[in-house]
Amino acid sequence: MAVVLHDRRKLLRSSCRRLAGQFSISRVAGIFSAVVILSLAKPTCSQSGGAVETSIPNIAQIVEGMERHDQLQGSTLQSYEGTRHYSVVYRGFTRTIAADMDVAVNYTPASGKTFRIISKEGSNMLCEKVLKRALDSEREASLNRSATALNSANYRFQLVGIDRSDDRSAYILSVEPISPNQFLYRGTIWVDMAEFAVTKMEVQPAKNPSFWISRTQIHHSNEITNGFWMPKQNRSETKVRIGGIAIMTINYQAYRITAQHDSLTSLLQPQGR
Repeated sequence: MAVVLHDRRKLLRSSCRRLAGQFSISRVAGIFSAVVILSLAKPTCSQSGGAVETSIPNIAQIVEGMERHDQLQGSTLQSYEGTRHYSVVYRGFTRTIAADMDVAVNYTPASGKTFRIISKEGSNMLCEKVLKRALDSEREASLNRSATALNSANYRFQLVGIDRSDDRSAYILSVEPISPNQFLYRGTIWVDMAEFAVTKMEVQPAKNPSFWISRTQIHHSNEITNGFWMPKQNRSETKVRIGGIAIMTINYQAYRITAQHDSLTSLLQPQGR
C-alpha cells in the first residue's frame, strides 16, 4: 500500500509539472501574439519625417488628422498641371462600344479645375455623354470643395481595421454620407498611418445618378508625387438596368507642380494624444 501511495504522489507531481509547463508556454505564446499584432499596427515613418505611432488613435483623432492633412495640402499646393487618359467600354447584350480621351488638366484655388481635350477616338456618344459629362461634374465639384470634402461635416466614420501594403501602414475606415449628394459616396477608405492621407477607396455613389443605373462601384488610388498625395488611378464599374456594364478607367499622368508655399513642407500629426 505504501508503494502504491508513493507511486500515485510521484505521478501527481509529474502531472502538475507538465501542467505548469504548458501554462507557461501558453502565456508566452499569448504575449508573443500580442506583440506581433501591435507591431503590425505601427505605421512606418512618413516621407515628410512624421513620427512613428506607438498606439492606435481613436476615430476622432484619425478624422482630425485627415482634415489637417487636407487643409495643409490645400494651402501648400497652390496650382498644378497634368494629363489624364480616359477609357470607357460598354458591353451590352448585342455589341461592345468603346471610347478614349486624353485630357490636360490645370488646377488653381481660384478657378478650380479646368480641362482641355487633347484627343479623342471611338464612340462619339460615349465621348459626349460619358467622358465629357464626367469632366463637367468634376469641374463643378472642384468649385465647391467644402460640400464634397472628406470630413466630419459630410461623413460618419468608423474604424474597421488596419492594413499594410507597399511598406506603408493604413487605417481602414468605413464612410457613410450624412446626407445624400451626387458628389458624395459610401464604402471603405484606407488612410495612411504616417501622413493621414487617403491612399485608396472602394466606394459607391451616395445618390444614384440615374434610374437606369442599378449599381456603380468605384476603385480609386492615390500616390505621393513631388511630395504631395495625388490621384493615380480611378476605375468605375456601372451596371445598367436594361442590361450591360460600363467600365471607365482614368489614369493620371505627368503631374507638374506650378506653385506651392515653401513654408509648409510637412504634414502635422493629429493632436490630443
